[in-house]
Amino acid sequence: MTSQSCFPNPNKNRLDDQSPPEKICDLIIVGGGPGGLTAGLYARRAALDTILVDKGLPGGQMNNTATVENWPGTESISGAELSEKMTAHAQAYGLEIMGREVREIEPGLDYHTVRLDNDEELHALTVILATGGTPRKLGVPGEAENHGRGVSYCAVCDGFFFKNKTVVVVGGGDSALEEALYLAKIAAKVYLVHRREEFRAGMILQKSLRAEKKIEVLLNTVVKEIKSDDSGVTGVRLQNGKSGQETSLAADGVFIFIGFVPDNSLVPAGIRMNADGYVLTDEKCESCLPGLFVIGDLREKFVKQIVTAAADGCIAAQAAARHVEHRKSTGR
Repeated sequence: MTSQSCFPNPNKNRLDDQSPPEKICDLIIVGGGPGGLTAGLYARRAALDTILVDKGLPGGQMNNTATVENWPGTESISGAELSEKMTAHAQAYGLEIMGREVREIEPGLDYHTVRLDNDEELHALTVILATGGTPRKLGVPGEAENHGRGVSYCAVCDGFFFKNKTVVVVGGGDSALEEALYLAKIAAKVYLVHRREEFRAGMILQKSLRAEKKIEVLLNTVVKEIKSDDSGVTGVRLQNGKSGQETSLAADGVFIFIGFVPDNSLVPAGIRMNADGYVLTDEKCESCLPGLFVIGDLREKFVKQIVTAAADGCIAAQAAARHVEHRKSTGR
């Protein structure tokens, strides 16, 4: 990857400006999920002057996960508790966490500028973007209210809770079929609901799907409502796209896989992204812009999990430390 080729503006943020900033720290991390917190931990262990900025509660989407059972070394822990432990661990090494919203990142040749919602500016030799993303929502009644109470966007995370139960999977791409096949190993019955006549998934997945007896496919069908009671999800209201006829289907859980939306609004212009808006990086999690790293769910990657976000954070922090060391030793 040729880093310099995507540099937005080589005339920005030069140290020979008339009024250079009073302080340029080593690293600014934008986003406090598992990737950002791990990056902060490793950065401080590397003695980098580091600030982590996040508008929300440290831990990010982990805080909304009732139970995490695939974090190595911990059989079961709530997402909120894991967030607290990661935050405390990073802060034990002196990580500064600033609770502000980042409005803009302006890259420069000598340093990068991070503008906050209160018009304050932070400056650093390196930046790690860890803003993540969110699963695309159906936007139907009962979805938001039952998130964590039967509505899920991750079969690997939550499938175990539906052992020998009935679940509905919504979607028609590779992810939806993969998750339906995964859930078929756990649940007693899986209904796969897709709004179109044909799947967008690969033919190998479609062949595997047809061979799985636990999965019943409902094509030309959309979910209009997710029903629930005090205990959680009880079923869905469906509508046939051709006839318009509505039916009800009893189910214990609803898994939604209709895409993922990366939070790339802060990615500077010129940074390479794929067609879906994920940032392209090298093995160090570095973008095509020198000193700007992208980790977690914002970068193009094969698996999106807490453990892979944390791994990205470790890699990017170590790479940032090397970048800073080189800048300070060479003066450029």
